Amino acid sequence: MAWLRQAIASGELKPGERLVERDISARSGVSRGPVREAIKVLEQEGLVVSHLYRGAEVAGISQREVREVLVPIRVAIERFAFREVVALIDRDDLVQELERIVDEMERVARDVERSAERLADLDVAFHEAVIAASGHVQSLQIWRTILPRVRAYFVRDAPRHANPNEIPEQHRALLDALRSADSDAVDRIVIEHIGVYLED
Repeated sequence: MAWLRQAIASGELKPGERLVERDISARSGVSRGPVREAIKVLEQEGLVVSHLYRGAEVAGISQREVREVLVPIRVAIERFAFREVVALIDRDDLVQELERIVDEMERVARDVERSAERLADLDVAFHEAVIAASGHVQSLQIWRTILPRVRAYFVRDAPRHANPNEIPEQHRALLDALRSADSDAVDRIVIEHIGVYLED
């Protein structure tokens, strides 16, 4: 149920808010069986937590988790992936795909308040494209386990940037560094970029 995931990621459903199958079924027009399965999937993704007596509720995402768990994992995976990609002889297809993503980011960022979710999807797509291109299947698998939590803080932070163009500009800088094939510059920019998240 994509709308349920989006409602959690966007903050429409708040951390701690209970997910009652009957209510979700009535709201969505979907029977309770698929709703139950959707909640289980969201729990596996880390967006929902279940308690023995309280049932399922929306999981919060704290700055501590972002700072001490998600950012370090991203740094390890993405530094490796970007280094691998810089070493590729033929990366033209990847560069073209990243260019397309950044161009779309620039269009979307003009109305970031209304399109934070789309901007987050493009942000995720940019990083996943690089990780996939590195050819390291295990890195991609690890990335995909944290992806829902990463996307959740992307959605949360997108409208809070002082300048809506910051997000595409940061990714343009990553793309330019990748084009330069300067591995030291790429490494530095990757670390700086992943370290940008907004405090509560």
